[in-house]
Amino acid sequence: MSTPPIVIIGSGIGGYTVAREFRKLDTTTPVLIISADHGGFYSKPMLSNALATGKTPASIVTASAEKMAEQLKLTIRPYSRVSAIDPSSKTITLQDGEKVSYSKLVLAMGADPIRLPLEGEGAKDILSVNDLEDYQRLRDALGGKKDVTILGAGLIGCEFANDLATAGYRVRVIDISVHPLGRLLPQAGGAFMQHRLEAAGVVFHLGATAEYVERIHESFRLTLASGETLQTEIVLSAVGLRPRIHLAQAAGLGVNRGIVVNRSLQTHNEHIYALGDCAEVEGRVLPFVMPIMHAARGLAPTLAETPTPIRYPAMPVLVKTPACPAVVSPPAAGAQGEWLVEEDESGVKALYKTAEGKLLGYALLGASTKEKNALAAELPAVME
Repeated sequence: MSTPPIVIIGSGIGGYTVAREFRKLDTTTPVLIISADHGGFYSKPMLSNALATGKTPASIVTASAEKMAEQLKLTIRPYSRVSAIDPSSKTITLQDGEKVSYSKLVLAMGADPIRLPLEGEGAKDILSVNDLEDYQRLRDALGGKKDVTILGAGLIGCEFANDLATAGYRVRVIDISVHPLGRLLPQAGGAFMQHRLEAAGVVFHLGATAEYVERIHESFRLTLASGETLQTEIVLSAVGLRPRIHLAQAAGLGVNRGIVVNRSLQTHNEHIYALGDCAEVEGRVLPFVMPIMHAARGLAPTLAETPTPIRYPAMPVLVKTPACPAVVSPPAAGAQGEWLVEEDESGVKALYKTAEGKLLGYALLGASTKEKNALAAELPAVME
């Protein structure tokens, strides 16, 4: 009887990087990737800054599913969705009822956009961009339009705002925070980002919350909690992501904010692993590209029978806002320290330090980003 394959659910950066790293260690064990979409490889972070450079969905895909299958010597099942996981029989069930056996199962399913609980018949027509198909829908919706309102001034909201403004659109951004990137930047950094994006044409409505969305012919009317109304042609939501945990939860695996895994990315079941946006590693959800790459490189030897705890070094986040270049390494939740800020018209350098002077995080904007490599060397690892 042939050995069941290692099955990877998800064909994003996490799933494909695990497969690529595993193939460096093991060229013979069968690997099967289950992809809900076309299965082609592309960099999802590119989606938030592709409009200004005229990138089409087709140009963002760097390799088709067929090409990836050939390169990595594995099987890819595109346009296939998993409806259930049965850890006791080590099988997954696809939506068409087919059962697939696995020797090990890797959950790299990503996350879904958070939908705000907005009232009004226009709420159902709010767009979000989380994959290539979403990006195509946004491009199609923008045809003949010029006015876009973004819900959320976090990382993705600011990147889209910069991209859309550069592409010639009138852009408003609504956020409950008092400055952009409220979860990543200290006040001085947020104010600098806001100033630079406003100079690029972005209009911010901060300390504000959208409550009601009306559809009026080909446009929308947003009503804020303050009673202010805004007229716009497109509403794009960028308020964050929620890990996809439902399959794991239904299978009896431990879940919290994400699918609960240990330092080897192993769930409560010894044959099932999780990484990327859907996983919670020792209490942390680490959704950015660098943590996903480190996780994938660490998981590969574990799948190849060499158990390897993941080590996460300091992993600064590059904010793709050309109007205001920024690199952020936020301090860990609960870290004890304070922001020490130096700023002038060219940039902001904010260092988060303990009372003893130990560097725990930083935020660099504008000209100060040139110091990112030197500062990164001083930062403690996220997980040793």
